[in-house]
Amino acid sequence: MIRLWAALLAWPAYAHVVSMSSGDLTIDGSRAHYELRMPLYEIVHVPAPERALLQHIRFASAGRDARLLASTCQSDPARQLYVCTADYEFAAPVDRLEIDCTFAAITVPTHVHLLRADVGDKHDQGLFDLSFTHATLRFRPPTAVEIAATESGAGLMRALGGPVQILFLAALALAARTRKELLALAAMFLAGQIASVLVAPHTAWQPAPRFVEAAAALTIAYLAVEILLLPEAGARWLVAGVLGVFHGLYFYLFLETTGYRPAFVLAGAALAEIAAIAILALLFARIGRLARVLRPVQVSASALLLFGMAWFFVRLRG
Repeated sequence: MIRLWAALLAWPAYAHVVSMSSGDLTIDGSRAHYELRMPLYEIVHVPAPERALLQHIRFASAGRDARLLASTCQSDPARQLYVCTADYEFAAPVDRLEIDCTFAAITVPTHVHLLRADVGDKHDQGLFDLSFTHATLRFRPPTAVEIAATESGAGLMRALGGPVQILFLAALALAARTRKELLALAAMFLAGQIASVLVAPHTAWQPAPRFVEAAAALTIAYLAVEILLLPEAGARWLVAGVLGVFHGLYFYLFLETTGYRPAFVLAGAALAEIAAIAILALLFARIGRLARVLRPVQVSASALLLFGMAWFFVRLRG
């Protein structure tokens, strides 16, 4: 039990919600120039980043790896970025590009890298995370079905992309006292998330990733407080809507980075979140019946409160 609580306290140090980098690859014949932009707060996880980062991305064409000709890496404090540039040479002019990217292995498990590639007037892009480390770019316009599948799939993966997202959905399931209230909480959470994504682009405010992470931590802690200290509180559905607004900021940052369509991303995210909430609610109901004497709701809420507050203070300190 002591080890479990110790692990819970240590978890926030590695549990980034907002962990994204981007890169651009410009190909001219058999030569290519790559620029990688990694948030400075991710570099603390990477030993010798000037070497390690470029070792974890590989370009190949016609069955042969591109040869690294030169590279430089340096911090850009003004943009809070660590920027690497590299020049590559392929064995022949590139028609189809193979990419392997494992940045999630050296930063944090929830890290996402978006790479855009250009060959003349042709464009393509790939999205990489812990589950998807390989992509083939063919430099042809994607079909409508491919766009829908790729972007909704990205939303689904981001919704369940890390333990933090799943813990919040668990807190939401715990907060519901009846099936009817569970439906109301889930609906309001999704509505708040969607509203945040749609409204944020029309404001002058650009939320910082650290703020989004700290706010997400407080949403977990607040729901835990509601469960523990306000078990009979009304209008919990309204609370779920407000908390959904904060979680929507993560998807807003993701959409800003990728340029994906909000409708597809949010549809995929909603599908994943609804499924997760239903499964978690069923699990908690079974546990509650089998181990009622252990007060599983209160114990779980206490653990979530501890995690949320620890994560909030870790992110507040940067």
